[in-house]
Amino acid sequence: MYLLLCLLVWIVEAKPQFKIFNVKDYNARADGNTDNSVAFLKAWSDACNWNGKATVLIPEGTYTLKTVIFKGPCKGPMTFEIKGILKAPIDPSSLSDQQWINFMYVNQLSVIGGGTLNGQGAATRKLCNNHSNCQFLFTTMVFNFVTNGYIQNVHSVDSKGGHFIVFGCQNMTFTDVTISAPVESHNTDGIKISQTYGTNITNVSIGTGDDCVAMISGTRNVRISNVVCGPGHGISVGSLGKNEGEEGVYDIVVKNCTLNGTSDGLRIKTWGVPLKKTLYVSDFLFEDIIINNVQHPINIDQAYCPGHDCDTKVASDVQISNVTYRNVRGSGSGDIAVNINCSKDWPCQKITLEDINLQPYGGKGKLTNFCSHVNGASHGKQIPPSCVPHPTYILSK
Repeated sequence: MYLLLCLLVWIVEAKPQFKIFNVKDYNARADGNTDNSVAFLKAWSDACNWNGKATVLIPEGTYTLKTVIFKGPCKGPMTFEIKGILKAPIDPSSLSDQQWINFMYVNQLSVIGGGTLNGQGAATRKLCNNHSNCQFLFTTMVFNFVTNGYIQNVHSVDSKGGHFIVFGCQNMTFTDVTISAPVESHNTDGIKISQTYGTNITNVSIGTGDDCVAMISGTRNVRISNVVCGPGHGISVGSLGKNEGEEGVYDIVVKNCTLNGTSDGLRIKTWGVPLKKTLYVSDFLFEDIIINNVQHPINIDQAYCPGHDCDTKVASDVQISNVTYRNVRGSGSGDIAVNINCSKDWPCQKITLEDINLQPYGGKGKLTNFCSHVNGASHGKQIPPSCVPHPTYILSK
């Protein structure tokens, strides 16, 4: 009996214990004015060093924070539960490193709770318009080298820059997240991913002044579904190919998404810049997509140059291949429904269009398609008529 009791005690002691670390126990004040950075960091430190599952709890109320970095590794799974409102300072001099809230080197991180991240971007932009030295492109929440991250039921509003940046991570999930910033707020990407393997974005609503989702250098294995985007610049791969050392983008699946009133719908954008080494991007599927009043519904642009000051004679050194658009339907507000403008040095290969039905928005005008240096095939309904060659053939450089 004695040995049995000892064994039970050992099992109980060895089992990871759960503990809540309430920021109010660290003198955090929910008055909307007090800087709570120290209190939040202390709560995180104690939670991170807890030998078991730990939750940093932010109760209801409004908490102001300067730049905070919640750093691991931690001794157990971490939950950051936001029930209140986190508010960034209006004056960007209170922030640093172009970021507001940063999670680094954490394994098994959950950010949940139904709370709100308020970047106060509109007030900051107004302040900066009156001060020429003012910088305001600060990302709301950054995930650096996080593994097994789960972001659920969090609301990001009025960001100063991007809402969520994911860098160097593995196995990240965003679900039931809402993202909102004014359409005129530039560089406010919803979710921007780079150097990351394994990202799942589902049941997310994004309205912002830049890309709803942007996938850039080193992004691999992304699944995007049931996302509503608008306003914004659509769901984008790129921009790519501007700088040496960039990595390819592979294995992207976008399904059952809706784009409303965006400048672009499904976009791949690369620069016309010579590189020492060709950059490869491939294996994309865009399927069951609804397009409503979108200026450029399907757009592969390998002469991307937002400043319109590029050398148009220089071809992109990015090779795009194995891209399928299937069951894309709705309305375009511009002149071109499908624009596939590929590199003359590296023509797009294996581009497939299947059951595309894009009508002029409001029933007025006429949509056409444009293709340049593209090899692929078209199947099923094609409205307007496809310009992608059929059957498939491949050209060498």
